[in-house]
Amino acid sequence: MNAYLEIIRPGNAIMAVIAVLLIAIISGIFTFNVLLGCIVVFIITGAGNSINDYFDYKIDAINKPERPIPSGRISLKKAGIYSLILLSTGTILAFIIGFIPGIIALVTSLLMFYYAYRLKKKFLIGNLVISFLTGLTFVFGGVIVGEILTSIFLGFYPFLTTLAREIVKDMEDVEGDRIEGATTLPIISGMRISSIIAASFLIFASLSSPVLYYFGILSVFYLPLLIIAVLIFLYNALSILNDQSIENSRKVSNRLKIGMIIILLAYGLGSPFLASLI
Repeated sequence: MNAYLEIIRPGNAIMAVIAVLLIAIISGIFTFNVLLGCIVVFIITGAGNSINDYFDYKIDAINKPERPIPSGRISLKKAGIYSLILLSTGTILAFIIGFIPGIIALVTSLLMFYYAYRLKKKFLIGNLVISFLTGLTFVFGGVIVGEILTSIFLGFYPFLTTLAREIVKDMEDVEGDRIEGATTLPIISGMRISSIIAASFLIFASLSSPVLYYFGILSVFYLPLLIIAVLIFLYNALSILNDQSIENSRKVSNRLKIGMIIILLAYGLGSPFLASLI
């Protein structure tokens, strides 16, 4: 894969785009602004990934030496310039959609930069920021189509599961983070406490997520895939509680990502708009 494409982690960027698409599907509103919003989210999410790698190149040299910067395929200077161009482009396009989407994109861009520069390896703050930005992607889509309250409900559960996964990822990266002097939750409070907190978020999200059907936000078609996702989340909550090793943390992190993808599919299938067409 081309290094400039790889550094934005297109898979992650596409997952963020899906949040906007889901809000459009759930609301039944498909406009040019929705398409432009998807482009904005892809660009800014990619920029966030790139700027992350820019500031994390020393840690990545230990934890993930195959990435574009530590492997030497992109220089540090070029990666920084590339990231700023992407952030600026995404923000400008968002203002074309409207003032509020533009402000959200601007705040997101600044927060992504500061997160990568200062907050990422701070005790829980970095985890909360990236999880907040995940949920905010749904709200961004909700602003575009005029479904803000619905988008807040839908963004809440990705916020919880992302927060759990971010903690698990810190457990996975604990060795490199400790060398770099990071103050992540596993380093400050230990792997056991980290596993309990991550598992708690997963269990709460799993047990409360049916309220999206109960309140009529999603249709009954949301439930079958939700059950699969809940089983994945609960299994991994137990797994990380039983084994806090770096190897298992890596496995749990990967499996949680699968569960999160299934939740997105459940959102799509549970769209009241789609249900009305059946």
